[in-house]
Amino acid sequence: MKQGSFRTVRFIVFLFGLLGVTAFSLVAQEPTVNLQSIILEQFNGETVRQWSFQGRTQEFDLEWRTDASRFASQIDGESFPQTTFVQAWPQALFGNNREGNNLQSFGIWGKFDRQGFNWIDVYPVQVGEDEPFEIPIPGRVRSLDMWVWGSNLNYELEVYVRDHRGIVHGINMGSIAFTGWRNMQVRIPTTITQNRRLLPSYAGLHFVKFRIWTTPPERVDNFFVYFNQLKVLTDVFETLFDGNDLADPVHVQELWGQNQTPAQ
Repeated sequence: MKQGSFRTVRFIVFLFGLLGVTAFSLVAQEPTVNLQSIILEQFNGETVRQWSFQGRTQEFDLEWRTDASRFASQIDGESFPQTTFVQAWPQALFGNNREGNNLQSFGIWGKFDRQGFNWIDVYPVQVGEDEPFEIPIPGRVRSLDMWVWGSNLNYELEVYVRDHRGIVHGINMGSIAFTGWRNMQVRIPTTITQNRRLLPSYAGLHFVKFRIWTTPPERVDNFFVYFNQLKVLTDVFETLFDGNDLADPVHVQELWGQNQTPAQ
């Protein structure tokens, strides 16, 4: 009886030890990440945006445009929506000292002739161009956030991103039925792929646009919305391997000549 009990205890101790090693192995095998917060847009009236990723500096000269659905108002020759940069900002982000402060925010002035599911798109273009420009988001983005000023209107805000397959995904950021400035954040669904099976495995997303939706019961005859500081929380870690430079589309183009199309 005693010998059997002793064997049982030894077996239990062995089992717990095995589970402990397994748990430690699982923890040890967790993927390495390097999360960084990167500002994509300040909405301060400047056109040049610049950041570094994978050893290269990316620079874009951009400005913001709007488009709207069919019932957008036209009054005395003026078309809506209209946009401008205003000297205003979220105090929770920058404080309230206005003296010598050149901070600005991007303002949208909207009017529609009818209530309903109207929309306003806010999208970037390269300076001097008219076609929409999609901003490459560095790393594998985890979440996106932006400061928004609302006047308690029952509208919805969406962000659109394009994956490496060319599919555009609309992600709801939530309602702007609040007063004043608020930081709106949304996690990027894991169903939106940011990896490839084949090299190069990195397949980052592109920012396409924001869309403001009005809802049928809400007034639409005169309203304002303001944006400030768009940023992403993104994983910029990349696993290096022997010959990883041959998986870099830019380097491949340099090796094979300018007529070579980088891998997509």
